[in-house]
Amino acid sequence: MNNIMKTAISMAMLFIAQGALACDYPQRVDMPDGASAAKDEMIAGQKDVKKYMANMETYLACIEAEEAQAVIQLGEIDDETARQREEMFNKKYNAAVEEMNLVAEEFNIQVRAYKAKPK
Repeated sequence: MNNIMKTAISMAMLFIAQGALACDYPQRVDMPDGASAAKDEMIAGQKDVKKYMANMETYLACIEAEEAQAVIQLGEIDDETARQREEMFNKKYNAAVEEMNLVAEEFNIQVRAYKAKPK
């Protein structure tokens, strides 16, 4: 009975640890329309973009930790499986970074539109 309990507790801890590392992809922010937004709307938009970027950095760190934990749990794997895992992780990571770049560029476009408005 003691071994069964230890196994059950170990399995529960494994599932809890995986749940703790569940990485939530941040929701994209709404951009202010630079052509019509007021200064306070642009400032609020900037704050939202900064918060989004911080959340994305947290997400990236989370998926790195999640992948590292998965590799440890898998133990020794063949080269092809390791290559596939690395390729999939890189695609996921790079897609998130690309999304960050797109949000930053979109906000910069709105800032330029705001600055180009007649005063």
